[in-house]
Amino acid sequence: MDIDLLSKMVKELILDRDRVVLPGLGTFVAEMVPASFSDKGYTINPPYRRLYFRARTDGDESLAEMYAESNNVSKEVASKILSDFISGLKGVLQEKKTVIFPGLGRLRATRENNFFFVPDEDLDIYPEGFGLAPISLKTHQETKAELSAAVEELESIMNGEDPEPKDAPVPEEVPAADGASIGGDAGQEASPEAQVAEGTPRRTGRAVRAVALSVAVILILVLLYMVLGRLCPGLFDSMLYDKEQLRVLEYLAE
Repeated sequence: MDIDLLSKMVKELILDRDRVVLPGLGTFVAEMVPASFSDKGYTINPPYRRLYFRARTDGDESLAEMYAESNNVSKEVASKILSDFISGLKGVLQEKKTVIFPGLGRLRATRENNFFFVPDEDLDIYPEGFGLAPISLKTHQETKAELSAAVEELESIMNGEDPEPKDAPVPEEVPAADGASIGGDAGQEASPEAQVAEGTPRRTGRAVRAVALSVAVILILVLLYMVLGRLCPGLFDSMLYDKEQLRVLEYLAE
């Protein structure tokens, strides 16, 4: 038995269970951490499993069972080997204050010999979360030209102006039933096909104006959000989260 083997066994077991007991020393515990916000709410962090250590132990014998099966020995012999090794490990931890678990992290002790665990930064004990990565909400920054165009568009709409959309299709002359062109003599009646062609540009123009209005409103709201976010950094956080959640966000942002 050595620390490399013990660390490997703990990591393999913790992938399938919530805790692994080191007899006479303490317990490794894994718990789920839900998705959270950081960077003042601009970044969404995916869920993950956190590994920590507590001094309490219970009757879990998963380590002994794994060691016995892997080395073809009885469970009693495996328990004795583990107890002797962990007892020596505890003495080293109390004297040197740090024991490295390769692939997991560092088990440390305070002056009062209270044990705590510092996991490796790249420790991954959540296979179901493979591929998950933080999502930033700052992926697009509007340029001054885009903002100016949006403001001008909104001002024209608020002033009651109804500018013709750019690149509006120009209707072609459609022959009437008697050979005269649309727009000729007032007394001549246009064919049904000509009436449809005449109405199409109008409907297209209204649709384009509606889309332009929606885009302008969205851009103005985004601009307002960015300006308020910079002038009053904590405004939206205080509206979205309670005091306890804000303290968690500030802790994660540090």
